[in-house]
Amino acid sequence: MKKNKNILTTILLFATVLIYSQERDIKKIKISGKIVEKLTNQALEYATISFRNTKNVKAVFGGITTANGEFAVDMNAGIYDVKVEFIGFKPLEIKGQKYFESANIGVIAVTENPNQLDDVVIRSEKSTMEIKLDKKVYNVGKDMVVKGGTASDVLQNVPSVAVDADGTVSLRGNESVRILIDGRPSNAINIGDALKAIPADALDKVEVITNPSSRYDAEGGGGILNIVLKKGKNNGLNGVVTATVGNPKNSSLTGSINFKSEKFNLFSNIGLLDNFAPGNSLTNSDFYTNGVYTKSVYERGKLERYRKGFNFNFGFDWYLSKSVTWTNTLSNRKNEGDSPQSVTINNVEVGKMFVQTRNNDQFSDTNEAEYSTNFIKKFKKEGQKLTIDGTFTRNFDNDASTITDKSTGSLNSISKEKVKNFQTQYRNLIQVDFVLPIKKNSQFETGYRGNFINLKSDYEVGIFDTANNYTTYPEFTNIFQYIENVNALYLQFGTKFNKISAQVGVRYENSDIDINLLTTNSFNKKNYENYFPSAFLTYQYTDKTSVSLNYSKRIERPRNRFIAPFSNYNSNVNIFQGNPDINPSFTDAFDFSVLTKFEKLTLTSSIYYNDSRSVFQFTRRESGRFVGTTPVLVSTPVNLDKETRYGLELNLNYTPYKWWRLNGNFNLFQSKISGDFSYTPSNATTKITTTIDQNAGSWFARITSKITLPYKIDWQSNVFYTASQNTAQGRSIGITVINMALSKDIFKDKATVALNVSDLLNSQKFIREFNLATVNSYTERQGRERQINLSLTYRFNKLKTDREKPSKREDMGGGDF
Repeated sequence: MKKNKNILTTILLFATVLIYSQERDIKKIKISGKIVEKLTNQALEYATISFRNTKNVKAVFGGITTANGEFAVDMNAGIYDVKVEFIGFKPLEIKGQKYFESANIGVIAVTENPNQLDDVVIRSEKSTMEIKLDKKVYNVGKDMVVKGGTASDVLQNVPSVAVDADGTVSLRGNESVRILIDGRPSNAINIGDALKAIPADALDKVEVITNPSSRYDAEGGGGILNIVLKKGKNNGLNGVVTATVGNPKNSSLTGSINFKSEKFNLFSNIGLLDNFAPGNSLTNSDFYTNGVYTKSVYERGKLERYRKGFNFNFGFDWYLSKSVTWTNTLSNRKNEGDSPQSVTINNVEVGKMFVQTRNNDQFSDTNEAEYSTNFIKKFKKEGQKLTIDGTFTRNFDNDASTITDKSTGSLNSISKEKVKNFQTQYRNLIQVDFVLPIKKNSQFETGYRGNFINLKSDYEVGIFDTANNYTTYPEFTNIFQYIENVNALYLQFGTKFNKISAQVGVRYENSDIDINLLTTNSFNKKNYENYFPSAFLTYQYTDKTSVSLNYSKRIERPRNRFIAPFSNYNSNVNIFQGNPDINPSFTDAFDFSVLTKFEKLTLTSSIYYNDSRSVFQFTRRESGRFVGTTPVLVSTPVNLDKETRYGLELNLNYTPYKWWRLNGNFNLFQSKISGDFSYTPSNATTKITTTIDQNAGSWFARITSKITLPYKIDWQSNVFYTASQNTAQGRSIGITVINMALSKDIFKDKATVALNVSDLLNSQKFIREFNLATVNSYTERQGRERQINLSLTYRFNKLKTDREKPSKREDMGGGDF
């Protein structure tokens, strides 16, 4: 028996050695290539390729393509059957391919299968948020809580982004953020109002770029947000229609349609909007003289904003050849509305009291038109490409208000005032980008960008006397003209060796700016040249972990409300006023990031540091004027010496179960701002100098949960919390905002019905405290109260999982590296 055991042990040892030796003899190779759509040569992201060994069916290797359609598969040498698959495309099989050496097998082209659109099986759904090393991509189409909302609502749900009650957008707590639409600056005079006029259903995704390279526009000290609008790209005729009703009134109808053939792709989007957005505000102020309390002013405001809007665009892609595409798009956006606002002001002094009622009946009319053209030429050399863009826009924005002011009590009076603001803006953009690959793993990029703006604002405030004669206020009336011409050139080089990728570049910009007050013949010209270097270094530590270190220099140019010296006259005792003498701010931005992928979790952690000079800071001060016995307070931006900002950001995608997905974002930051500013009150000749040395920290967090309930009902909830933060003259108060939604697919997944509630707790407010030597004040503003929407989306010849191909300009640059 013992002898038999020894024989068996010897056989097993021999077999083990034999198998091991055979395994050692198997040659390891790497097969790489690229998968594209056959008709347009467009790279396909997330396509799958598999290699099945013809002699061992269990030996299967494969992978998924990158954003450039490229794949690289480590496998054993041998003979394989190759299979390429992508949703909505015909599977491609290639039998008996011999792979005995590492090789790049080139481009594999696959063909769309329109007949498969009606019966394709939904195998997976792209996550709401994609985390990439250089940017985060927020897919709006998968977000139910913004159905029936606006682009401003979408941004409130984007990781790293916050939107306050005034529509001001901040990125990582920094308001110096550049907002683009399809890779181009918006022509809107007021970007906050423009975002509220674009239906959420018109958006495809939002790209968050916290540290852009020299290829991108240098504008935006805090980074770039690129809003990508929907564009159909599937073969044949297909489209999507969404209808929404809501409370308070929110009626909208949006639709997109396209028809694609071998030579042309025609696309169009249309949106109709009719809504009512009630808001409110309050300000409590206590005034002191030499530290002794003198009076209090309690201000309460109610705003009723009615808006009707129309959005339309039409365009076509013309495939002149397999290597040449010409795209033309014509867009028009028109909005008009009434915004009646009532403000009640209670003035309380020792032994005195009077109540002031201020009614502001405001009407606005905005009309924006844009023509854009895009030409792309691809050369024989893989990756070599020339892109030429031209965008030509004009915008008319007319506002008119009639203000009735009545006081009762100790002070009895009545007055009638008129405010008008007629604004015209022309913006022309010309851009050329050229990408030249060098050898296998390097590429060179260069380009030119010309951005030309001409803004004219005719602002007037006046009063009617008892005989109805009209007289203007000189301090509030003028014609303001802003002309900005920025010419830029950039060079960029990137290379990859082993696990290290490096990219360096420099951007040159010449800024020629005129700030003119035509009524008073005051002219101010500024011309400056700047270089904006950038450097990026990435190390692929493992297949699932990568590390990057980035640097870029940025600029923030003051525009519109920052420099126009005309006031927001909704309140005549709390006034906002621009500063024509304000200068641009410059930022050196550093970012260190780690991207790690686990089986069910993708985590990006970033440490960032921004060093800014000549930063903008809003300050509040007494103007020296009085309304009755109430001092007029003015909020205005000034330049301060320096701001340092650093922080930690965490982003995660987590799928604990197939029916539950979580997206999270956490941002902790600290900022220190210092400097002096001086001003002269209107009733004085001596300047007052104020020193600011403020060290403030805050944090915010957002978590989104999507759960598939029984009967295939999707439940999505979103919670956003922003903590309190100290400011130069007080602090902002923290708030919690909750959004929820339910949706269900019907009619064999051709339609979706969704119910959502925005701001469930009715808590989304902008709350600030100001503490000055002569006044302490507390302010709340709520731009829109709780909103409930019911929407129905219907798709024809298009499933909700159909992947939209990227637009020609949505990457805002030349080539991808």
